[in-house]
Amino acid sequence: MTAPDASALDARVGHYYAIDEAYQVGREKVREYARAVQDSHPAHRDEAVAGELGYAGVVSPLTFTAIPAMAANQELFESVVVGYETYVQTEQVFEQHRPIVAGDELHTDVELSSVRRVAGRDLITVTNTFTDAFGEVVHTMHTTVVGVTADEVDPSIAEAVRTIMVHDVNILSREQSASGYRKTVRSDGARRIATAGATRTPGSRNFDDLAVGDELPVRHARLSRGDLVNYAGVSGDANPIHWDESIAKLAGLPDVIAHGMLTMGLGAGFVSAWSGDPGAVTRYSVRLSQVAVVSAAEGGDIEFSGRIKSLDAETRSGVVIIVAKSGGRKIFGLATMNVRFA
Repeated sequence: MTAPDASALDARVGHYYAIDEAYQVGREKVREYARAVQDSHPAHRDEAVAGELGYAGVVSPLTFTAIPAMAANQELFESVVVGYETYVQTEQVFEQHRPIVAGDELHTDVELSSVRRVAGRDLITVTNTFTDAFGEVVHTMHTTVVGVTADEVDPSIAEAVRTIMVHDVNILSREQSASGYRKTVRSDGARRIATAGATRTPGSRNFDDLAVGDELPVRHARLSRGDLVNYAGVSGDANPIHWDESIAKLAGLPDVIAHGMLTMGLGAGFVSAWSGDPGAVTRYSVRLSQVAVVSAAEGGDIEFSGRIKSLDAETRSGVVIIVAKSGGRKIFGLATMNVRFA
Protein backbone atom coordinates (compact mmCIF):
# COMPACT_ATOMS: atom_id res chain seq x y z
CA MET A 1 0.00 0.00 0.00
CA THR A 2 2.19 2.83 -1.30
CA ALA A 3 -0.57 5.42 -1.84
CA PRO A 4 -3.95 6.06 -0.23
CA ASP A 5 -6.16 3.18 -1.35
CA ALA A 6 -9.80 3.64 -0.35
CA SER A 7 -10.80 -0.03 -0.27
CA ALA A 8 -7.63 -1.14 1.53
CA LEU A 9 -7.95 1.58 4.16
CA ASP A 10 -11.64 0.80 4.71
CA ALA A 11 -10.69 -2.82 5.35
CA ARG A 12 -8.38 -1.68 8.15
CA VAL A 13 -11.14 0.11 10.11
CA GLY A 14 -11.41 -1.63 13.46
CA HIS A 15 -7.67 -2.29 13.68
CA TYR A 16 -6.87 -2.40 17.38
CA TYR A 17 -3.92 -2.83 19.68
CA ALA A 18 -3.09 -2.17 23.33
CA ILE A 19 0.13 -0.68 24.65
CA ASP A 20 2.03 -3.19 26.77
CA GLU A 21 3.44 -0.78 29.33
CA ALA A 22 1.18 1.34 31.54
CA TYR A 23 1.61 5.10 31.68
CA GLN A 24 2.27 6.34 35.21
CA VAL A 25 0.76 9.78 35.82
CA GLY A 26 3.36 11.76 37.75
CA ARG A 27 2.76 14.84 39.86
CA GLU A 28 5.52 16.83 38.19
CA LYS A 29 4.32 15.86 34.70
CA VAL A 30 0.85 17.14 35.56
CA ARG A 31 2.33 20.42 36.75
CA GLU A 32 4.56 20.61 33.67
CA TYR A 33 1.65 20.05 31.30
CA ALA A 34 -0.57 22.59 33.10
CA ARG A 35 2.18 25.17 32.64
CA ALA A 36 2.51 24.28 28.94
CA VAL A 37 -1.20 24.92 28.32
CA GLN A 38 -1.21 27.99 30.57
CA ASP A 39 -3.80 26.46 32.89
CA SER A 40 -3.35 28.21 36.22
CA HIS A 41 -6.05 26.38 38.18
CA PRO A 42 -4.37 25.55 41.53
CA ALA A 43 -5.74 21.99 41.57
CA HIS A 44 -3.17 21.15 38.87
CA ARG A 45 -0.29 22.19 41.13
CA ASP A 46 -1.33 22.28 44.77
CA GLU A 47 -2.15 18.96 46.41
CA ALA A 48 -4.01 20.69 49.25
CA VAL A 49 -6.34 22.50 46.83
CA ALA A 50 -6.86 19.29 44.87
CA GLY A 51 -7.68 17.53 48.13
CA GLU A 52 -10.28 20.15 49.02
CA LEU A 53 -12.00 19.34 45.70
CA GLY A 54 -11.98 15.65 46.56
CA TYR A 55 -9.00 14.47 44.53
CA ALA A 56 -6.35 12.03 45.74
CA GLY A 57 -3.61 14.00 43.98
CA VAL A 58 -3.14 16.97 41.71
CA VAL A 59 -5.68 16.66 38.92
CA SER A 60 -4.50 16.59 35.32
CA PRO A 61 -5.76 19.15 32.79
CA LEU A 62 -8.49 17.73 30.57
CA THR A 63 -6.25 17.36 27.50
CA PHE A 64 -3.42 15.65 29.43
CA THR A 65 -4.19 12.31 27.75
CA ALA A 66 -2.70 13.76 24.57
CA ILE A 67 0.68 12.71 26.02
CA PRO A 68 0.16 8.92 26.28
CA ALA A 69 -1.98 9.00 23.12
CA MET A 70 0.80 10.62 21.09
CA ALA A 71 3.18 7.77 21.89
CA ALA A 72 0.51 5.08 21.53
CA ASN A 73 -0.68 6.25 18.10
CA GLN A 74 2.77 6.35 16.52
CA GLU A 75 2.58 2.71 15.40
CA LEU A 76 -0.85 3.25 13.83
CA PHE A 77 0.32 6.15 11.65
CA GLU A 78 3.58 4.45 10.72
CA SER A 79 2.32 0.99 9.76
CA VAL A 80 -1.50 0.88 9.54
CA VAL A 81 -2.77 4.19 8.15
CA VAL A 82 -0.16 4.64 5.41
CA GLY A 83 0.12 6.22 1.99
CA TYR A 84 -0.18 9.82 3.14
CA GLU A 85 2.61 12.34 3.36
CA THR A 86 1.37 13.71 6.69
CA TYR A 87 -1.82 14.45 8.64
CA VAL A 88 -3.68 17.56 9.78
CA GLN A 89 -5.84 17.44 12.91
CA THR A 90 -9.40 18.59 12.34
CA GLU A 91 -11.66 17.31 15.14
CA GLN A 92 -11.22 16.18 18.74
CA VAL A 93 -13.56 14.76 21.38
CA PHE A 94 -12.58 14.13 25.00
CA GLU A 95 -14.88 12.08 27.24
CA GLN A 96 -13.87 12.36 30.90
CA HIS A 97 -15.49 9.53 32.83
CA ARG A 98 -13.56 10.52 35.91
CA PRO A 99 -10.74 13.03 36.34
CA ILE A 100 -7.21 11.65 36.06
CA VAL A 101 -4.92 12.46 39.00
CA ALA A 102 -1.26 12.04 39.87
CA GLY A 103 -0.63 8.45 40.86
CA ASP A 104 -3.01 6.97 38.30
CA GLU A 105 -1.83 4.08 36.16
CA LEU A 106 -3.22 4.36 32.64
CA HIS A 107 -3.50 1.44 30.24
CA THR A 108 -3.85 2.84 26.72
CA ASP A 109 -5.30 1.21 23.63
CA VAL A 110 -5.69 2.36 20.05
CA GLU A 111 -8.41 1.69 17.48
CA LEU A 112 -8.87 2.91 13.92
CA SER A 113 -12.54 3.66 14.47
CA SER A 114 -13.64 5.21 11.16
CA VAL A 115 -12.64 6.52 7.75
CA ARG A 116 -14.89 9.06 6.06
CA ARG A 117 -14.52 10.79 2.71
CA VAL A 118 -15.68 14.41 2.54
CA ALA A 119 -15.12 16.60 -0.51
CA GLY A 120 -12.45 14.26 -1.80
CA ARG A 121 -10.50 14.17 1.47
CA ASP A 122 -10.00 11.23 3.80
CA LEU A 123 -11.01 11.92 7.42
CA ILE A 124 -9.48 9.31 9.69
CA THR A 125 -10.68 8.87 13.28
CA VAL A 126 -8.61 7.14 15.95
CA THR A 127 -10.04 6.28 19.36
CA ASN A 128 -7.87 5.97 22.46
CA THR A 129 -9.29 4.36 25.57
CA PHE A 130 -7.56 4.87 28.92
CA THR A 131 -8.23 2.31 31.64
CA ASP A 132 -7.02 2.59 35.24
CA ALA A 133 -5.39 -0.04 37.43
CA PHE A 134 -8.84 -1.23 38.60
CA GLY A 135 -10.00 -1.96 35.06
CA GLU A 136 -12.30 1.05 34.73
CA VAL A 137 -12.30 3.23 31.63
CA VAL A 138 -11.52 6.72 32.91
CA HIS A 139 -11.07 8.65 29.69
CA THR A 140 -11.89 8.19 26.00
CA MET A 141 -10.41 10.33 23.26
CA HIS A 142 -11.44 10.50 19.60
CA THR A 143 -8.98 12.20 17.23
CA THR A 144 -9.87 12.96 13.61
CA VAL A 145 -7.19 13.90 11.10
CA VAL A 146 -7.18 14.62 7.38
CA GLY A 147 -4.73 12.59 5.33
CA VAL A 148 -2.50 14.83 3.22
CA THR A 149 -1.12 13.28 0.04
CA ALA A 150 2.30 13.90 -1.50
CA ASP A 151 0.95 16.12 -4.27
CA GLU A 152 -0.39 18.56 -1.66
CA VAL A 153 2.99 19.47 -0.18
CA ASP A 154 6.37 20.52 -1.51
CA PRO A 155 8.23 17.32 -2.53
CA SER A 156 11.39 18.51 -0.78
CA ILE A 157 9.69 18.37 2.64
CA ALA A 158 10.58 14.72 3.21
CA GLU A 159 14.32 15.32 3.00
CA ALA A 160 14.07 18.55 4.97
CA VAL A 161 12.21 16.82 7.80
CA ARG A 162 14.70 13.96 8.02
CA THR A 163 17.51 16.35 8.91
CA ILE A 164 15.75 18.00 11.84
CA MET A 165 13.39 15.45 13.39
CA VAL A 166 13.91 13.65 16.68
CA HIS A 167 15.76 10.43 15.87
CA ASP A 168 12.99 7.95 16.72
CA VAL A 169 10.00 9.87 15.32
CA ASN A 170 8.78 9.64 11.74
CA ILE A 171 5.93 12.05 10.98
CA LEU A 172 5.85 11.10 7.31
CA SER A 173 3.86 7.99 6.45
CA ARG A 174 5.83 4.83 5.87
CA GLU A 175 4.98 2.59 2.96
CA GLN A 176 3.81 -0.92 3.71
CA SER A 177 2.66 -3.55 1.28
CA ALA A 178 -0.75 -5.14 1.67
CA SER A 179 0.90 -8.54 2.11
CA GLY A 180 2.84 -7.32 5.16
CA TYR A 181 -0.25 -6.11 7.00
CA ARG A 182 -2.11 -8.16 9.61
CA LYS A 183 -5.30 -6.84 11.13
CA THR A 184 -5.83 -7.22 14.87
CA VAL A 185 -9.17 -6.35 16.47
CA ARG A 186 -10.51 -5.71 19.94
CA SER A 187 -11.67 -8.87 21.72
CA ASP A 188 -15.28 -9.12 22.75
CA GLY A 189 -16.22 -8.30 26.31
CA ALA A 190 -17.91 -5.58 28.29
CA ARG A 191 -15.87 -2.65 29.53
CA ARG A 192 -16.52 -0.97 32.86
CA ILE A 193 -16.87 2.78 32.55
CA ALA A 194 -15.86 4.82 35.59
CA THR A 195 -18.80 6.73 37.05
CA ALA A 196 -17.00 9.15 39.38
CA GLY A 197 -17.10 11.95 36.80
CA ALA A 198 -20.88 11.85 36.81
CA THR A 199 -21.54 11.11 40.48
CA ARG A 200 -19.00 13.01 42.58
CA THR A 201 -20.06 16.37 43.96
CA PRO A 202 -18.20 18.92 41.83
CA GLY A 203 -16.50 21.99 43.21
CA SER A 204 -17.81 24.13 40.37
CA ARG A 205 -20.27 27.03 40.34
CA ASN A 206 -23.73 26.67 41.84
CA PHE A 207 -26.23 25.59 39.21
CA ASP A 208 -28.95 27.80 40.69
CA ASP A 209 -26.88 30.92 40.02
CA LEU A 210 -26.61 30.24 36.27
CA ALA A 211 -28.82 31.07 33.30
CA VAL A 212 -28.81 30.19 29.62
CA GLY A 213 -27.02 32.94 27.74
CA ASP A 214 -24.64 33.84 30.59
CA GLU A 215 -21.29 34.86 29.12
CA LEU A 216 -17.87 33.80 30.33
CA PRO A 217 -15.29 36.56 30.83
CA VAL A 218 -13.04 36.98 27.79
CA ARG A 219 -9.49 35.70 28.11
CA HIS A 220 -6.47 36.31 25.86
CA ALA A 221 -3.72 33.69 25.65
CA ARG A 222 -0.40 34.91 24.28
CA LEU A 223 1.84 32.40 22.51
CA SER A 224 5.50 32.68 21.58
CA ARG A 225 7.70 30.33 19.57
CA GLY A 226 9.14 29.31 22.93
CA ASP A 227 5.68 28.25 24.11
CA LEU A 228 5.33 26.04 21.03
CA VAL A 229 8.74 24.43 21.54
CA ASN A 230 7.90 23.86 25.21
CA TYR A 231 4.56 22.24 24.37
CA ALA A 232 6.24 20.05 21.74
CA GLY A 233 8.67 18.77 24.35
CA VAL A 234 6.10 18.27 27.09
CA SER A 235 3.50 16.56 24.91
CA GLY A 236 5.79 14.61 22.58
CA ASP A 237 4.32 16.25 19.46
CA ALA A 238 7.55 16.95 17.59
CA ASN A 239 6.04 17.96 14.23
CA PRO A 240 8.32 20.79 13.00
CA ILE A 241 5.46 22.79 11.48
CA HIS A 242 5.04 24.02 15.06
CA TRP A 243 8.56 25.39 15.44
CA ASP A 244 10.38 25.52 12.08
CA GLU A 245 9.23 28.22 9.68
CA SER A 246 10.84 26.65 6.60
CA ILE A 247 9.12 23.30 7.17
CA ALA A 248 5.78 24.99 7.84
CA LYS A 249 5.98 26.78 4.50
CA LEU A 250 6.99 23.60 2.64
CA ALA A 251 3.82 22.08 4.12
CA GLY A 252 1.77 24.89 2.58
CA LEU A 253 1.27 26.91 5.77
CA PRO A 254 1.77 30.67 6.03
CA ASP A 255 4.11 30.33 9.02
CA VAL A 256 4.64 28.28 12.16
CA ILE A 257 1.31 27.33 13.73
CA ALA A 258 0.24 26.38 17.25
CA HIS A 259 -0.53 22.73 17.97
CA GLY A 260 -4.23 21.96 17.75
CA MET A 261 -3.98 20.19 21.11
CA LEU A 262 -2.33 23.25 22.62
CA THR A 263 -5.17 25.52 21.51
CA MET A 264 -7.68 23.00 22.92
CA GLY A 265 -5.76 22.85 26.19
CA LEU A 266 -5.91 26.63 26.43
CA GLY A 267 -9.66 26.45 25.81
CA ALA A 268 -10.17 23.84 28.51
CA GLY A 269 -8.28 25.98 31.02
CA PHE A 270 -10.37 28.98 30.02
CA VAL A 271 -13.55 27.17 31.05
CA SER A 272 -12.16 25.53 34.21
CA ALA A 273 -10.94 28.92 35.47
CA TRP A 274 -14.54 30.09 35.21
CA SER A 275 -16.26 26.93 36.50
CA GLY A 276 -13.91 26.40 39.44
CA ASP A 277 -13.32 22.67 39.02
CA PRO A 278 -11.41 21.16 36.06
CA GLY A 279 -12.78 17.74 36.92
CA ALA A 280 -16.39 18.89 36.46
CA VAL A 281 -16.13 18.47 32.67
CA THR A 282 -17.63 15.30 31.22
CA ARG A 283 -17.20 16.00 27.50
CA TYR A 284 -15.21 18.44 25.36
CA SER A 285 -15.65 18.55 21.60
CA VAL A 286 -13.71 20.79 19.21
CA ARG A 287 -13.81 21.14 15.43
CA LEU A 288 -10.77 23.04 14.20
CA SER A 289 -11.45 25.43 11.31
CA GLN A 290 -8.36 27.65 11.05
CA VAL A 291 -4.78 27.56 12.25
CA ALA A 292 -3.33 29.86 14.89
CA VAL A 293 -0.21 31.42 13.37
CA VAL A 294 2.66 32.24 15.74
CA SER A 295 5.19 34.47 14.01
CA ALA A 296 8.75 34.92 15.24
CA ALA A 297 8.38 38.71 15.31
CA GLU A 298 4.95 39.11 16.89
CA GLY A 299 4.04 35.79 18.44
CA GLY A 300 0.38 34.87 18.51
CA ASP A 301 -2.75 35.75 20.43
CA ILE A 302 -5.88 33.66 20.94
CA GLU A 303 -9.02 35.29 22.30
CA PHE A 304 -11.38 32.95 24.14
CA SER A 305 -14.99 33.76 24.88
CA GLY A 306 -18.00 31.64 25.70
CA ARG A 307 -21.59 31.44 26.83
CA ILE A 308 -23.94 28.92 28.39
CA LYS A 309 -25.88 27.25 25.60
CA SER A 310 -28.15 25.04 27.70
CA LEU A 311 -28.83 23.90 31.26
CA ASP A 312 -30.32 20.68 32.60
CA ALA A 313 -31.90 21.04 36.04
CA GLU A 314 -32.24 17.29 36.54
CA THR A 315 -28.51 16.62 36.22
CA ARG A 316 -27.42 20.11 37.33
CA SER A 317 -25.23 20.32 34.26
CA GLY A 318 -24.91 22.53 31.22
CA VAL A 319 -23.29 22.96 27.83
CA VAL A 320 -20.88 25.83 27.25
CA ILE A 321 -20.06 27.08 23.76
CA ILE A 322 -16.44 28.18 23.38
CA VAL A 323 -15.28 30.66 20.74
CA ALA A 324 -11.58 30.97 19.95
CA LYS A 325 -10.23 33.60 17.57
CA SER A 326 -6.72 34.28 16.33
CA GLY A 327 -5.77 36.92 13.80
CA GLY A 328 -9.42 37.91 13.53
CA ARG A 329 -10.47 34.40 12.43
CA LYS A 330 -12.28 31.67 14.33
CA ILE A 331 -9.91 28.78 14.90
CA PHE A 332 -12.64 26.66 16.51
CA GLY A 333 -15.39 25.99 14.01
CA LEU A 334 -17.56 24.55 16.78
CA ALA A 335 -16.49 23.86 20.34
CA THR A 336 -18.68 22.73 23.22
CA MET A 337 -18.02 21.58 26.77
CA ASN A 338 -20.37 19.67 29.04
CA VAL A 339 -19.92 20.77 32.66
CA ARG A 340 -21.47 19.56 35.91
CA PHE A 341 -22.33 22.21 38.49
CA ALA A 342 -22.75 22.08 42.25
